Amino acid sequence: MHRSALPLLLLTVAAAAAAGVHGRARPADGTPAGMFWEHALPGSPMPEAVAELVQKGVDHSPLLPRNSSSAAPYIVQGCSFEYICHFKAAADAAAATGVFFREEEARVGATMAVYFPAAAGAAVLPGILPRAAAAGAPFGDLAAVLARFGVAPGSDQATEVGDTLRWCRAPPLAGERRACATSLEATVSAAARMLAATAGGGMWAAASALPKGGGLPRQEYAVTAVEELGGGGRHVSCHVAPFPYAVYQCHATAPESSRALVVTLRGLERGGPEVAMVAVCHLDTRGWNPEHPGLEALHTKPGGAPVCHFMPYGHLVFGVKAAQP
Repeated sequence: MHRSALPLLLLTVAAAAAAGVHGRARPADGTPAGMFWEHALPGSPMPEAVAELVQKGVDHSPLLPRNSSSAAPYIVQGCSFEYICHFKAAADAAAATGVFFREEEARVGATMAVYFPAAAGAAVLPGILPRAAAAGAPFGDLAAVLARFGVAPGSDQATEVGDTLRWCRAPPLAGERRACATSLEATVSAAARMLAATAGGGMWAAASALPKGGGLPRQEYAVTAVEELGGGGRHVSCHVAPFPYAVYQCHATAPESSRALVVTLRGLERGGPEVAMVAVCHLDTRGWNPEHPGLEALHTKPGGAPVCHFMPYGHLVFGVKAAQP
């Protein structure tokens, strides 16, 4: 790992959770998922976005009788998997929001137009269920999922749930490893397996330090800092998928095929926010579908220029820590 990456990583993932680090209890503190995270990822505080979703899964689980009359609404922000996207709409949305960007744009002094919808954070994303609850929740059978969570067959939401399950069953691309996880513990464990990371400190985790609302106002942003997160050119990206409860779709890149970055953006309009965004650059896109929204948004083709994308609210990137001398 880059010499300065670990300190920056700790600042980044803890930026919104600084109060918890300095003594005030954060969401998810003391929960089984929170304790598992501390044991599995020492030195990487749980990002506030993830902590909020863990607490939501405890307090407002759709499996509880008072919450099970209908499926909770959800918005999945940013589309980076071809299997869960309607290509044209996704490409148009990606181009409009700036979720995808070119590798050369990640440099100090550059500007980029970025927009993340405000209604895409903890209030509308599904909660992360406790591991025991997730183990008993329907997942693989589409009909059972729709019936259990009151999703109308044939609805747009039912289509999205079906697309999530199809991605989870689909074979990986060449050189890729993938997994779907229905709890935070399963997500961390899946990332560790894909990276062959040793338990108890072999891996780091990072997430964008977006506000709880999950959004950034539409404007031009100046890039004020860029730092490598390390990981030896191999990372696991875990994305929140459309589902009545949090399902993480995780995929690992082939060795030497990715870069993980923290890109600090400062809004150029008066009162514009400053945020530290985690991003992944995919250096090898030879196996991608030509209609992948990232390729279309950047007007490139499979095997062309690298495709980078910001990680939306609650999404995670994992990497292996550098060996200590």
